[in-house]
Amino acid sequence: MHPDTPSARFGPVTVYFGEKSGKYPDGNQVIVEGGDTVVAFDTPKVANRLGPARFDDAVEMVILGHVHEDHLCGLHRLPHAPVHVHERDVEAARSWDGLRRHFGYPAPALDAFRHKLDTEFSYAPRPDALAYADGAAWDLGGGVRVRAVHLPGHTAGHCALVVEPAGIAFIGDIDLSTFGPYYGDATSNLGDFRRSLARLPELDAAVWITSHHKGVYTERAAFEEALRAYTARLDEREAGLIERLRAAPASLDDLAAGGFLYPPGFPGPSAQAIEKRSISQHLDELIAAGRVIAQDDRYRLRA
Repeated sequence: MHPDTPSARFGPVTVYFGEKSGKYPDGNQVIVEGGDTVVAFDTPKVANRLGPARFDDAVEMVILGHVHEDHLCGLHRLPHAPVHVHERDVEAARSWDGLRRHFGYPAPALDAFRHKLDTEFSYAPRPDALAYADGAAWDLGGGVRVRAVHLPGHTAGHCALVVEPAGIAFIGDIDLSTFGPYYGDATSNLGDFRRSLARLPELDAAVWITSHHKGVYTERAAFEEALRAYTARLDEREAGLIERLRAAPASLDDLAAGGFLYPPGFPGPSAQAIEKRSISQHLDELIAAGRVIAQDDRYRLRA
């Protein structure tokens, strides 16, 4: 293990923290040790800083909470370990074509992104990935069990992975960051994300581990306060969009150029696609609620 890799242990669970508490493009690596089986939840960049004794030679199975590039970084080190993925994300883990559809960006952005996958994320597709469904459970021996709870929105197959009976919940990219929820890909869904956030406090947990930023919460009051602030970002974004339309009707291109998620001119070939996908979902909600009208490729507030 790299000498600068901090970690924390909670019963059968060890968390290896990525750089800046797992800030993207890194993440936090969760390892669960049962009496018979050692499991990795996702494999972020920090996995590649763990020595063979803690990763390659130890991990016998991988369970992905969802599929994105920053959660696949260590799979190349575990070619013989079975990889389990929710059925709605599994094709994205199996092949580049599946991952392309998962993101849904325009071709030029995807071509540039593929180069980034290979050079920065140690990308290794897993055509042998196994599909699991909501409620799937894995008995790791020694009284340790993992249960999948489907919490879609970030991706179609995004799940929390709950270690029982310890009550330790890996909540993945419901990361409680100040940036707020991300739902900018083809399989993302804003409505699903809202419902998942409302369900999250129902998990039978005493410890909550995020993929990024916040790391670990061990007090419910602090967790719930962070969740409220994270959820409020959705209403703040909607309010900003309404304020923009109050100034003048606008096209989707106009709205995306204004910096809805990212600052105007934010670098990256996929940024505009992400902006448009995110904004369009808010517009769909506002149209359904009768607050916005779409006409001639422009959007305006209903009088």
